[in-house]
Amino acid sequence: MLKLSFPRSRAFMTTAATTVIGFALIAGVTIAQTAPMEPIQWDKRRLDQLDRNVRRLERAVTQRNAAGQPVLVEPDPELVALQGRVAAMDRRLGDLEDTFQRVNADNERMTFALDEAERDNAALRTRLVDAEGRIEKLETAAELNAPIVANTPTGDAAGDLAAAVRLLGSDRPRGERALETVVATWSDTTQAREANSRLGDLRVGANDKAGAVPYYAAALKDWPRVGWAANTTLNLADALIATDRKTQGCAALSEFNRRYAEAASAALKTRAGQIRTAAGCS
Repeated sequence: MLKLSFPRSRAFMTTAATTVIGFALIAGVTIAQTAPMEPIQWDKRRLDQLDRNVRRLERAVTQRNAAGQPVLVEPDPELVALQGRVAAMDRRLGDLEDTFQRVNADNERMTFALDEAERDNAALRTRLVDAEGRIEKLETAAELNAPIVANTPTGDAAGDLAAAVRLLGSDRPRGERALETVVATWSDTTQAREANSRLGDLRVGANDKAGAVPYYAAALKDWPRVGWAANTTLNLADALIATDRKTQGCAALSEFNRRYAEAASAALKTRAGQIRTAAGCS
């Protein structure tokens, strides 16, 4: 049997004792970690004892290092692995931060581009609305200034006149053109004469009595026996006198007296007298 002998020097004994004490302290720490203990009351005696134990540990470590048996403190493998995972997570977090910064920068650029696009769209819409308005005006002007040609929307003189009067109530320029179309389409009819009378009224309403005279004269061609003829005759007389054609105006008043006064209303008779007095007709 192989016997191992160990030197029983004082240094060896001291080292061994110190080692045992160290192990005991480490074991005590381990137990303290696993089993909670009552908190230590640190007084002078306990502090002195802790100081002595620390000094013993220092001497033991120094002696082992001097004897060629250094005390190596090796890191815990689990701790090393955990540190590696933490480092990897740090790198990933750094990558994510870089990605977020790029995304934020892209979002800012996209927001700026979107704002620019919205401003451009608003400007384009404004220009489009303006262009549409101008085109509509040009189309309306072209339509209203085009030559009048015969056309019958209803196929009947009375129907065309009624449609023109209705249109006149909602769209005066087109209604006026519709009346002129009635005149061009049904020239030798009572409806055409009434259309001319209404056109004369429109000229008077626009303060153009000189322009109203030809329409009134056309309406009263052959002195038609219809309800509106008496009032139109007075309108013709007033327009003639207002445009320095007194003789013709007084003649129109004479025709009113001869042709329409008997069946005319009291209001029309009173108006005829007022025009005659104002003009000084005999």
